[in-house]
Amino acid sequence: MKILVTGFEPFGQDTENASGAVVERLRGFEWDPGLEVVTSILPVTWSGSAPAFLRAIETHHPDAVLAVGEAGGRALVTPERRARNIGHGRIPDNDGAPRPAAPLDEGPEFLESRIDPASLVAAIRSVSVPAEVSDDAGAFLCNAVYRALLHETNLPGTFIHVPAVRSQGSATVGRETDPDAASSSSTILTIDQLTDAVAASVKAVAELLRPAV
Repeated sequence: MKILVTGFEPFGQDTENASGAVVERLRGFEWDPGLEVVTSILPVTWSGSAPAFLRAIETHHPDAVLAVGEAGGRALVTPERRARNIGHGRIPDNDGAPRPAAPLDEGPEFLESRIDPASLVAAIRSVSVPAEVSDDAGAFLCNAVYRALLHETNLPGTFIHVPAVRSQGSATVGRETDPDAASSSSTILTIDQLTDAVAASVKAVAELLRPAV
């Protein structure tokens, strides 16, 4: 079984993105026999993120997809229940481009995850990382990528938000998922813990999709 895991490049003036850092660390993992994990880092641009995501799927032909992004107002790891049919860039992306609020496609208001988010929460908590299901992936590029997964492909897949952890200092961006939320001062998770959480999610997805024998 092959699972594609994606994260994002640094955004704005920050030199790190927690999702990208996690994906980089996953590249060094040793996975169980029969499980292959491939990765891709996506640009933080309206013109590039979803197309790059779909190209990664076309290149790797995965059996399932786990997309990861960061949410600066959250202190927990949050698997997302659904993708919204809206894109809104209230601040410019890495190309300097804003985006007025508008639908992303001609589909319904919401598309549901194809992987049970509660199962991922259980897997994440099993490695001692706090997690809860989120109902809302926001309207920024994380949601746009999630929406592309659910609208443009039939693959099993979902999206996970991780806190905007930095190896040094604090994030200056990352609140776009929850624009009304203050940066969480209670975030005490590390990149190692976030990596453990996503690795546990990958293994849970593989187990959920493994044919019964």
